[in-house]
Amino acid sequence: MAIRLPEICLLGSLMVIAIAADLTLDRYRNTALPNIPIIQGKKGPSTMSVCRRTTNLLLPPITTTTGVMDSQAQVFRSEFLRVLHSRRSSEVPLITNTSNPVENPLFQSDVPSTKAIESCPKEDIGDLKEMLKEENLHLHTEDAEQGRLPLLILSLKKSSEQRRPAIVFMHGGTTNKEWLRPWLEAYASRGYVAIGLDSRYHGERAYNCKTAMIDALISSWKNGNTMPFIFDTVWDLIKLAEYLTKRDDIDPKRIGITGISLGGMQAWFAAAADTRYSVAVPLIGVQGFRWAIDNDVSPVLKPLFEEARIDLGKNVIDKEVVDKVWNRIAPGLASKFDSPYSLPVIAPRPLYILNGAMDPGAPLGGLEVPLKRAEKAYRKTGSPGNFKFKAEDGVGHEVTSFMIKESSDWFDKFLKQGDTTCK
Repeated sequence: MAIRLPEICLLGSLMVIAIAADLTLDRYRNTALPNIPIIQGKKGPSTMSVCRRTTNLLLPPITTTTGVMDSQAQVFRSEFLRVLHSRRSSEVPLITNTSNPVENPLFQSDVPSTKAIESCPKEDIGDLKEMLKEENLHLHTEDAEQGRLPLLILSLKKSSEQRRPAIVFMHGGTTNKEWLRPWLEAYASRGYVAIGLDSRYHGERAYNCKTAMIDALISSWKNGNTMPFIFDTVWDLIKLAEYLTKRDDIDPKRIGITGISLGGMQAWFAAAADTRYSVAVPLIGVQGFRWAIDNDVSPVLKPLFEEARIDLGKNVIDKEVVDKVWNRIAPGLASKFDSPYSLPVIAPRPLYILNGAMDPGAPLGGLEVPLKRAEKAYRKTGSPGNFKFKAEDGVGHEVTSFMIKESSDWFDKFLKQGDTTCK
């Protein structure tokens, strides 16, 4: 059978990309991780257009219409998983243990309002609490103190679907999975399996210590043996996806993920790392870490960066301090894993990014390049309708009822209808 010239060119291009990907991975495997010595108005929407195997871990590939995008995504995921493995304790069997409900959940600062999440659409089905099934579990994700992942799972006791859509909900910094309950109940009332969890050093994993998270961050800076900012929890989310796809009551092709602030960052990276998360809606979390450094955006987590400033013998928290902290506690966060590279690999799976237009921690200038690259990736994969970004006017770093309703509609559109191929 004759092969036309365009087909030969396409095959040749794909072979070059595959060889380049292998060479890139070989180079990364032989490259040591960084080892930094210790010396870091009106409210309303504004629209902006815009399988690879590791040790004991197999992530399913995702099929797109463009081999180039597939290869880039596989290289990204392979390298990201290599970094996650680099500071990982021994793996353990994927088992769960029943736990008790938490009566007095730990908050590491003032308890934030639940007004926005309480506005989430819900079904009027009478005494909802009596209709809900509640599961309190611990999922084992690795052989370490932080390797027990506390889960709060809500679902209707009776459902017309044997396998239902599921959504993982990530809390913000200093809160916990119990704070998420109104959000979980709303989705469960509408037929979802709603999963809340404590990210690392939060909730049950803080062990009654109100400074657990900042203590872990400073320890990571000084010792370089953990990745408490985003990455370690993303490892948990990868293992959680493995667990959820094995449950009899969940459709493994209809698992979404969302989160607020720090939880939005974790949701974004989990979707980039694991294709089992078929729909993602990060709230007030997506930002440009490198752009923030280059443009002198004042970092949050001041105690961490102040400690690094002292260790580095600096008078102020400057660009060098911030760069070295990120490279130490989350290698690649401000470079090869930053939003310009991690957002495009989520394509073609539905992704809706919701931010505040006035958020000082995520300036819109830092999103210009990431959003353009994501938009391009969705066009190349033939799924431009699967990507959306909105910045709510007059809103800073806060989640709003508008964001909660928009994310709810997005999940219903793609998970209730089972359609993740909107053009």
